[in-house]
Amino acid sequence: MARSLNRAFLVVLVLATGVAGLPAVQALETGVYPGRVRFGQSAAFSGPAQDLGQSMRLGIQAAFHEANQAGGVHRRRIELISHDDAYEPEAAITNTRRLISRDRVFALIGAVGTPTSRSAVPIASAAGVPYVAPFTGAQFLRDPALENVINLRASYYQETEEIVERLVRDLEVSRIGVFYQNDSFGRAGLHGVQRALERRGMALVSTGVYPRNSTAVKSAILQLRTGKPEAVVLVGAYEPVARMIAWSHHIGFSPLFLTISFVGTSALVRELGSDGVGVYVTQVVSSPVADKPRIAAEYRQALATYEPDAVPDFVSFEGYLAGRMAVMALEACGRRLNRECFVNSLYEAGDIDMSGFRMRFGEGDNQGSDAVFLTRIDEAGEYRQVDTLFTGASQ
Repeated sequence: MARSLNRAFLVVLVLATGVAGLPAVQALETGVYPGRVRFGQSAAFSGPAQDLGQSMRLGIQAAFHEANQAGGVHRRRIELISHDDAYEPEAAITNTRRLISRDRVFALIGAVGTPTSRSAVPIASAAGVPYVAPFTGAQFLRDPALENVINLRASYYQETEEIVERLVRDLEVSRIGVFYQNDSFGRAGLHGVQRALERRGMALVSTGVYPRNSTAVKSAILQLRTGKPEAVVLVGAYEPVARMIAWSHHIGFSPLFLTISFVGTSALVRELGSDGVGVYVTQVVSSPVADKPRIAAEYRQALATYEPDAVPDFVSFEGYLAGRMAVMALEACGRRLNRECFVNSLYEAGDIDMSGFRMRFGEGDNQGSDAVFLTRIDEAGEYRQVDTLFTGASQ
């Protein structure tokens, strides 16, 4: 018996450490299996922000399906496990713990929102799990100390800087107000506008605030009207933003309305109808239906292959870019995949060109793209990319 135990121990020792010239057996990273690698997502699939989560998931799935149809990445298929947080921080905490501890994912991808990310990131960071391409431009996620966070998109500060620059330079607007959601997302947008105005020796003339996950916007409209703004920057999800614009038009309050990418552009057009004409939206990805860059056509092909009835939009395009970025990092690491290599492959890649979508990460810089595009909703309910605010002059 003792000899058998010793022999068994020797076998285990050989397998674990390698002896007599045999290679050591390397344990696979959490979420990595011989034939698959598993990603996790906590996002809004119900509630007022559900279109954002559903579109992000759709884009990521289209990118992963595209890679899987080509044989996977180093003979591993890519899986995505998604849980609904309804855009609520408490649910995001529960989902993140579940994805890490029970679902044992390799990385988290495509989270939706600032308040949910603020709750989830400390959990992911403590566990050493990559937090990839959250659908938010919140500044706290750009902290260089968050080495596990990989931001794809430009920040809200960059989006609001573009809005204020265009208002001041193009139209010489001096009276600007902000309508914002009463949480960390809304305050991030508010601070971005304030910061841009302060750089120009200006200040807000009024603000209006509404509760997250609600459409209770009438009080906010009354608060805004007191300052008689010429333009209002809207920082919220598509349902309350649409309700705010519609009610404003109804009572004869008609400043120029501008909002940022988180609003969810396709959903906003659907909610607004004819009230959407002339509303400006900053985007952090180029038009999903344009001929250039080439990745837009690749996205449309991947989307049509995965979900033939899906309509291209900015949010699922961003999800697709997030998925493509993850695939690129997986490819760089080879079969011996681990989280450290996955993150470092992006930081160390230098200039990245994904079929015309350009990014660069680096020391102290966990944000890949700085691009911001200005779009206007036209009379046909379509988003038209524009250079200036002068009557929506298009590119």
